[in-house]
Amino acid sequence: MVKKKGKRSKIYILDVTNRDGVQTSKLGLAKLEKTMLNMYLSDMGVYQSEFGFPVTLHETNYINANLELVKMGVIKPMILSGWIRAIKDDVKKALRLTRVKHLNLSISTSEQMTRGKFQGRKTRDDILRMMTGAVDLARKKGVKILGVNAEDASRTDDEFLIKFSKAARDHGADRIRYCDTLGYDDPFTIYRRIRQLASEVRLPIEIHCHNDLGMVVACSVAGAKAAIDSGVDAYINTTVNGMGERAGNADLVSVILAIKYSSGFGGKYILDENIKLNNAWRLAKYASYAFGVPIPINQVAVGSNAFAHESGIHADGALKDRRNYELYDFEELGRGDPELIETGRQITAGEYSGIKGFRNVYERLEIKFKNDKEATEILDLVRYANVHTQKPLTSDELKFIAKYPAVTKKILTMAP
Repeated sequence: MVKKKGKRSKIYILDVTNRDGVQTSKLGLAKLEKTMLNMYLSDMGVYQSEFGFPVTLHETNYINANLELVKMGVIKPMILSGWIRAIKDDVKKALRLTRVKHLNLSISTSEQMTRGKFQGRKTRDDILRMMTGAVDLARKKGVKILGVNAEDASRTDDEFLIKFSKAARDHGADRIRYCDTLGYDDPFTIYRRIRQLASEVRLPIEIHCHNDLGMVVACSVAGAKAAIDSGVDAYINTTVNGMGERAGNADLVSVILAIKYSSGFGGKYILDENIKLNNAWRLAKYASYAFGVPIPINQVAVGSNAFAHESGIHADGALKDRRNYELYDFEELGRGDPELIETGRQITAGEYSGIKGFRNVYERLEIKFKNDKEATEILDLVRYANVHTQKPLTSDELKFIAKYPAVTKKILTMAP
């Protein structure tokens, strides 16, 4: 995976909403909602979605159904990858239960976590043996893209982090994920550490940061800069709306805008050309609805106040020339269209819908059924989906169910 000579390094987006974002305490997503997020992320041109846990049984049907969407060309060219522990048993189980072709293998590397999690049962030599054994097996089993995660890398001493990463490389890893698991880094420390790591290991670096100290986007782009400055590609891990454990992860849209428009990055570093920022508004709104978490009014780019001007000086300046007080245009984010709200009669589709009301809902979406049998089959799926999400289905969810009923059935099926 070493870059060809003369080719400039690039920053890619690897979104982890469906793996790390869904671990937000007290919240979660239904499998249909995770699938819709994959569809939106793919439409946005995101390079890769870490879409779940291949060894977790309630994820099995969802994972295989989404891989079927890849095979059908519905999700493309976005890569779907799974997260497992860096142990042989997880590799075996993931490849037995699912058809996943891309994996990230994770294990703790800091002394704190080696002591605190393994309680003296494992040494650092054991950590290396477990990781390399899992990598060897994954390679033998034909995993296509293989990342190795150094959990708590930001609290791991330089010497062991480099030793760990070189061992992963020598056994066939394609990338190293530098995990700032506790949001411990600042932009200066993460730049120094990733610059050293990338220079010595010569593999692409994934940057996985958390927001415990409020610096997650700054640390993510600083880490990416360090990788690029060292001559390797960077893969920034993001989540939609910054969802994630504790204070969250790096917000997808904020990261993209920082790379495109900040003074030190804009025009100087290459962002994956497939990114389509005009899908940002649609994606952020759906994630907000699915998680049940309102977008803060001051959220970067997608908050309701992101382009609002009230003070006389600001309003006057913005009206004369938007560049006086706006770094980027709201249209670029897919914003600007008025939002219509029904104030009269509403017919919705839910778990207790009848065929007449159900047909009315789909007719408003300009979808017609061939016959009553097809309509009834889709109605049954819509009922199950409503039980599944426990909230009214969105237009895109209803369209997805009608277009891909067989895949939907797999997504909604769970067998304890």
